[in-house]
Amino acid sequence: MVKPRLTLCASCLFGLEGPLANELRHIGMEAVAPENGRVLFAADTAGLARANIRSRFAERILLLLGEFPARSFDELFEGVRALPLEDWLPRDAAFPVEGWSVESALHSLPDCQRIIKKAAAARLGGRYALEWLPESGPEYRIRFTILKDSCRIFLDSSGAALHKRGYRPAHNAAPLRETLAAAMVDIAGYRGRGELADPFCGSGTIAIEAALAAKGRAPGINRRFAAERWANIPAAVWEAEREAARAREFNGDYRIYAADIDPRAVSLARENARRAGVERYIEFAVADAREFKRPTEDGVIVTNPPYGERLGEKREAEELLEAFGAAWRATDWRLSLLSSDEEAERRLGRRADKRRKLYNGMIKCSLYMYGKAGGRKK
Repeated sequence: MVKPRLTLCASCLFGLEGPLANELRHIGMEAVAPENGRVLFAADTAGLARANIRSRFAERILLLLGEFPARSFDELFEGVRALPLEDWLPRDAAFPVEGWSVESALHSLPDCQRIIKKAAAARLGGRYALEWLPESGPEYRIRFTILKDSCRIFLDSSGAALHKRGYRPAHNAAPLRETLAAAMVDIAGYRGRGELADPFCGSGTIAIEAALAAKGRAPGINRRFAAERWANIPAAVWEAEREAARAREFNGDYRIYAADIDPRAVSLARENARRAGVERYIEFAVADAREFKRPTEDGVIVTNPPYGERLGEKREAEELLEAFGAAWRATDWRLSLLSSDEEAERRLGRRADKRRKLYNGMIKCSLYMYGKAGGRKK
């Protein structure tokens, strides 16, 4: 039996398209095509499940239902009504609508949502001979994008965004998304060998993502996804992909160090690591990054230091970065530091060997990458 080939889309933070495309190829996806803020690819239903379970960098995995011009609300309505929604949505499906529109004639999102909802109801009502759709069953969230008058209609297979791994409580907001932390670790070249340190660990996200990557543990192995309730994808598909992901895990002697000057942050980071199942792979410490020093000869620092928003906090954060830079330069450690501070290189005392533009949500940042500082005396 030939498995159906689906066109899928992995959305991501801006700047992560390259790492995400490489990841998708590595886990067996086909026709991988990066775009701004997303990567299109092809797979069957098993691939859809695998991408949700194993992707470290994607925010959502979306199923593309169709694409058409939408220069007017009439075109939008007819374009949606022409899609074979009944191939995926059962007669009792709940189908909320969300999306965005950029550089297009149709710029009112509430109106676009209303038209798409109306057209989807007309299509499904006609196919199921229903005047009223109950929407009492599983959720099939419709997501739309309208870019330069071209509309794409998707089904969201993920549900909660994929950066929500489940190890960080919802009420504990952190400044760094798990997907971005995972990408920083990947870009820094950490693969479980050598030592990785985060001297500004906060809630521990970078260290936890480093441990998950070192172990080869799929980030979505312990969470559920919206598409697990879809009739078109048997439960056995999800179970098989989870078992395959577990079989790829391995144990090693990892050296990951996470420190913060705030004891409460360190306590929270340790608890998050426990929930993620990687506490034993991480050494936690209450320590001042301005006095960073490790007994090992070298390693890689991957970190996201605080940058204050208010005037007093801002100057304090700038001084902290300057003091950390002096401590780092006295070592032979490599450094990958994410900051929205455009003067970060000057404060660190050295121009970066490489710079990469990344976004943490909507915050524009730079990842400053340095080779060995070369400060340790031989």
